[in-house]
Amino acid sequence: MLYDRWLRIARQNRARLALRDLASGEQWTFSQLAQARPPHSQPTHGLCCPRGNRASFILELLDGWRAGRIVCPLEAGQSPPNLPAPPAETVHLKFTSATTQRARLVAFTAEQLAADADHIVATMGLRPDWPNLGVISLAHSYGFSNLVLPLLLHGVPLFLLEAAWPEMVRPACSLAPHLTLAAVPALWRAWHEASALPANLRLAISAGAPLPLPLETAIYGQCGLKIHNFYGATECGGIAYDSSAVPRQDASCIGAPLQDVRLSLDSQGCLEVRGAAVGSTYWPTPAATLDQGCYRTSDLADLRDGMVYLRGRAGDQINVAGRKVSPESIEHELLRHERVQDCLVFGAPSPEAERSEMVVACVVVEPSVRIEDLRQFLLERLPAWQVPREWRVVESLSPNQRGKLSRTEWRKRLGYVPAAS
Repeated sequence: MLYDRWLRIARQNRARLALRDLASGEQWTFSQLAQARPPHSQPTHGLCCPRGNRASFILELLDGWRAGRIVCPLEAGQSPPNLPAPPAETVHLKFTSATTQRARLVAFTAEQLAADADHIVATMGLRPDWPNLGVISLAHSYGFSNLVLPLLLHGVPLFLLEAAWPEMVRPACSLAPHLTLAAVPALWRAWHEASALPANLRLAISAGAPLPLPLETAIYGQCGLKIHNFYGATECGGIAYDSSAVPRQDASCIGAPLQDVRLSLDSQGCLEVRGAAVGSTYWPTPAATLDQGCYRTSDLADLRDGMVYLRGRAGDQINVAGRKVSPESIEHELLRHERVQDCLVFGAPSPEAERSEMVVACVVVEPSVRIEDLRQFLLERLPAWQVPREWRVVESLSPNQRGKLSRTEWRKRLGYVPAAS
């Protein structure tokens, strides 16, 4: 189904430019891409495992589709999984991001993959005359559904940039009069600080981690570019999208449900996602959170006036002497401080009480900012018991290769050691 649909797209757009590999200078029309083969011969059985952010990823993927093999994209250095044959009708396996637990595989049918791309293209308005500039991982669900599938199933050209440094983004953006750019908050911040955002961006998308409201507002104020916040999950593809033309007023608002995506809340207030793009199952170990066309997230949310508001993760809530607080709510207030550039809050075991936690904040701040000033700033906005007890000042909060900030990873890295104040 996927390969047949690709061939129809290739025939309809045969003479148009489809793919450019900016590192090598190679390019393919849709007709040429349909005839191209990967540079190295591929096995005719087992998994097809494209990796990297070069044109070879696309060529290997098409070769897998052509041979009817199950595709399992991999990040650099990742080994192919050794697992039993997945359920019938499975054509694709995706690794989850492992933000809150170990990575798992999700099985998808062709119809589920295609539905996700259809929802994204229709909701975001991706267009064949606005090529995608590819700087995010093609293996990750975000990059695969926003870059790879729009190329192959909707005819949206893709320009691949191997690295996202500002000095490489500037010349790349001159290759077309209009471009779409999907990235993560860390990249938007780096480009903003380097004044590398081009004037010919027609659609700017941010996903993979929450988009800080001060960053969204600063970019809009500097060059009038609206960054559209996008929220999704490996298990179900795109969930919500902020299509507004101006910056949001509430950082917890992540937009409206994507076209044909149905949202509800469970008894604990966690978001449930239903629709044609929801994956079949975790594999090889199924779980009740992904079953019968429903993905039950751990994200606490509100649904009102057609919009989605995230209130944190159920598993991330911090238990302070029997009272629960979402770390996102503390981060939201910290980021209101004009000299706080970034922050991450998590819970750590309290040295004074069993089964209780203390609030820890690691912050990226401008020089000369005092922790006591930050503490006082929060005391004016939050109950005292929610104000972080321990603080760490760090140079940057570098996300992982998928643009995620893992509380677990940073908790281990910092070792709960407070910063001097």
